Amino acid sequence: MKQIMLNEVASLLKEHNNFKILTHSYPDGDCLGSGYALAFILRKLGKKANVAVDGALPSKFTYLVKNYEEQDFTPEYIVSVDVAAPTLLGESVMQGVDHIDLCIDHHGTNSLEADHRYVDDTAAAAAEIIYQLTELLGVGLDEDIAGGIYTGISTDTGCFVYTNTTPQTHQIAAQVMPFCDWRMINSINFVIKSRAKVKMERMIYKTMEFYAGGKIAIVYTTLAMCEAMGTGDDEMEGLANIPRRIEGVEMGITMREKAGGVFKISVRTNDNVDASKFCQQFGGGGHPAASGCSIEGDLETVKKTLVDAAEEYLR
Repeated sequence: MKQIMLNEVASLLKEHNNFKILTHSYPDGDCLGSGYALAFILRKLGKKANVAVDGALPSKFTYLVKNYEEQDFTPEYIVSVDVAAPTLLGESVMQGVDHIDLCIDHHGTNSLEADHRYVDDTAAAAAEIIYQLTELLGVGLDEDIAGGIYTGISTDTGCFVYTNTTPQTHQIAAQVMPFCDWRMINSINFVIKSRAKVKMERMIYKTMEFYAGGKIAIVYTTLAMCEAMGTGDDEMEGLANIPRRIEGVEMGITMREKAGGVFKISVRTNDNVDASKFCQQFGGGGHPAASGCSIEGDLETVKKTLVDAAEEYLR
């Protein structure tokens, strides 16, 4: 596995054809925005490229594929985008894949095995890297590419309020905004909520518990709760930020029960507490202020495991 420079990434993309772009399970705006933007870039270069998504595309992101159709070809070059660890790759995404040729990511904890990798942990989103590739590849911006890049940047920065936001983030956003409907993208991701999501948020607040003198806040959703509320993965987006917003909280933990006795854990932190190091002990990772992992077990057992670890971590 070799860490390469961004100009070498561009060269590899020029040299190869028939791309399969891998995304992670429960894909977010950066993963999907970057993946589809890269596919459209490669297609403008005259190459074939498809994006592999685990399960159905979340309905809120269907605008990303307005002009996208699957192409018929046998994949020859496998690229992962915004995938920090092998455990994040779903079975359907990996069908027919025995190795990854190129990894493009912005998570400093990246542990994915690939022939070549480019990881820039100074980038607020993988979409920043994709934008830089448009310049190196000489591909002009259009609605599809710009929309994907703006989606990735805006969602991974919480609409430019998270601490990972940099001057470069704003500069890239400014470059792509004239080419996409950024007002629509912001509205879908940050303003409009479904009734089901509002009901779920209300229920989430009822589950909130505090530990370590209020430094830790933990909330959860179960399969039974989601079934009773009629909510799906679309309504889960953004819930992880709820506990972190409480005054005095240094670590907010969100537990989401998934099928098979597994909880998907999202950790959001304040006050320079490193969420990625905390999640690494459970085989996960991510960013210093936003990371995740998965833990098997029932609700109370997983909750106790997390609380005990968090209290020890904050000492």
